[in-house]
Amino acid sequence: MGIRVFIADQERAFAEALAARLGDEEDITVVGAVQARTRGSWLVAAKSVDILVIDCDVPDAAVNPLYAEVSGSTGSPRVVALSVSSEPERIVTAVRAGAAAWVRKDQSLEYLLRVIRGVVRGETWLPPSETGKVMRLLLREQEQRQQTERLLASLTSRERVVLARLAEGAGNPEGIAKQLHLSTHTVRTHLRNVMAKLGVHSALEAVALAREPRRLLSEAQPLPLVMRQDPRLPTK
Repeated sequence: MGIRVFIADQERAFAEALAARLGDEEDITVVGAVQARTRGSWLVAAKSVDILVIDCDVPDAAVNPLYAEVSGSTGSPRVVALSVSSEPERIVTAVRAGAAAWVRKDQSLEYLLRVIRGVVRGETWLPPSETGKVMRLLLREQEQRQQTERLLASLTSRERVVLARLAEGAGNPEGIAKQLHLSTHTVRTHLRNVMAKLGVHSALEAVALAREPRRLLSEAQPLPLVMRQDPRLPTK
């Protein structure tokens, strides 16, 4: 059967044209090509293939959660994101969410075929001109996450509990004090210490910082170990 591919694009004509061209390849079988302005029943079929080629410019779809949903388990398809643009920030978000490749729609069919075959082998493909910027952003995110984790590690166990209660929506020092059977003064003291150690000026900032590493650790994908680009294309 070869490489099983499913295509989802906001323009049906584009999806069908791409399906016809990919289907001419001996090692590729296109099992579906749909118009996908939002997530729908097509997602079930898409999960049973090797490669999901998806338009990440759909107006209202939550594309990044979709990446994670599709590629979140062993045996799931790998995602090739198509876009009319190649902003490094969007690419980083897609890679972190689970996309294996980002391809501009103005790239050649031959390039897309190399990407699909490379992704099946476990490779990650990024736009050649943006690879350096994307990797710098990925590394910067990793450094910021590590710095945040170091700051949170400096908190005492009681300070962590107070911050956790605040992040869970306890609301105010009085509510936290009631939950923890502490005085409001003690809770306020803990909160002041937390803000000082984290280098923030409000409880809201402290909560945002506390939630960030939790989110990143749950959503982060390993940094790509294999990078490929078309050597014939210029780089910046």
